[in-house]
Amino acid sequence: MLYWMGSCLAALILLGCPPGAAVAQAPIKIGFFGPLTGSVAADGTSARQAVQLAAQEVNGRGGVLGKPVELVVYDDRLNPQEAVAIAHKLIEKDRVVGVVSGAFSGPSRVTAPLFAKARVPMVAGYAVHPDVTRGSDSNFRIGFLGSVEGAAAGEYAAAALKSRRPAVLTVDTDFGHEVAAGFTERTETLRVPVVVQQVYKYPGETNFRPLLTRIMAAQPDLLFAAGYHDVAALITLQAKELGLTIPILAKGGFDSPQFVALAKGTAEGVIVVTNLDRDDPRPFVQSYLRRYRAAYGTDLDMVGASSFDAFMVLTNAIQRAGTTDSPAVIKALNETKDYRGLTGTIGKFVRGEVVKPVQFQVVKDGTFRRHGVVSSPEVITPRAP
Repeated sequence: MLYWMGSCLAALILLGCPPGAAVAQAPIKIGFFGPLTGSVAADGTSARQAVQLAAQEVNGRGGVLGKPVELVVYDDRLNPQEAVAIAHKLIEKDRVVGVVSGAFSGPSRVTAPLFAKARVPMVAGYAVHPDVTRGSDSNFRIGFLGSVEGAAAGEYAAAALKSRRPAVLTVDTDFGHEVAAGFTERTETLRVPVVVQQVYKYPGETNFRPLLTRIMAAQPDLLFAAGYHDVAALITLQAKELGLTIPILAKGGFDSPQFVALAKGTAEGVIVVTNLDRDDPRPFVQSYLRRYRAAYGTDLDMVGASSFDAFMVLTNAIQRAGTTDSPAVIKALNETKDYRGLTGTIGKFVRGEVVKPVQFQVVKDGTFRRHGVVSSPEVITPRAP
């Protein structure tokens, strides 16, 4: 497990906070956990790096409430049991004032009730399962609820891409099921039913040819695919090998420079439903994209951008509350309105769920470029459970 705690000097070195402020004030501890090792370590690393840059930015401006912010970082290894142990440490040992989850749905959904019970506000970056926020006024999500993101993809497939015979290929995880269900429900509402759906196991599946062959037999005009970056590349490589030429609309690890690199040219033209518009003209967005690349030698992805906003929204709420007391911070989070984030303007939270437009990017010349947006309130506003 990787974590940073301890002296103000450590906070100084790791987070770049002003020496005078770090010496004069005890730090405000904010927890972070995500998959820093294992099959999806690229996503966890992206989230951690983005949050570290966010902490540097906050501390460079004098911290929060005049105090430096100190990150307490743990590796959940994509393991829900590991995440439960981490949650107890953050609550009982580290005594953090809030938590940013850079984790996937599995670890996020099992820790959410623990943080809610302890009244430690948690802001998830990109986990899509409804359990992350369900039944709590102290858990929030910067990325979209899986059903919302899937519905936006269904809307885009039918309205913008003019699909009339979509197919679905999704991963057998919480994330995959939630996104696919949202897509299917929305296309059916629009009278564009899915003609075939295939599900694969993860980790483990590497041969997608049988699934893709069944999809091709149904003669769809679009494939909606969901998966992590390693299998995303296998899907597009094997689809090209089999001669599948229909448009691919995708979610998850398809929004990653790792996917583009591994796909060896087959990522071109793939459209991704995402939480990040790389062509956003706002100066602070373009500045941060440049700073992230300069710091880490790779482009920022949706996972990192969502985690950055999770940290910034949490620290912004602490600042507005004027205290680290959890009731006041939770109240401030619930009152967030028109917050201009890296991933767009957050209009508000509804039962912890973000309300903002859903972005679509296309891989063009090896990079992600703006393709479109879904902003219909009917689609982007989460419904009551």
